[in-house]
Amino acid sequence: MLKRVACPHCNQTGTMTVVSQPNYAHLFWIPIFTIKTEQFAECSHCKRVFYKEEFTKEMEQAM
Repeated sequence: MLKRVACPHCNQTGTMTVVSQPNYAHLFWIPIFTIKTEQFAECSHCKRVFYKEEFTKEMEQAM
């Protein structure tokens, strides 16, 4: 959770949650190694999702 960070869409403070989701290479449905990790933030108030490219400087500094 990003404290003291306002959502750029609804301007609510303290509602942003950051998620890191790894993408794996698989061999017969068994994850072998991580290819890349996607990061995104979601506002629990307005449900807007912000991808890494859309992060504000304030969001990047809080991580």
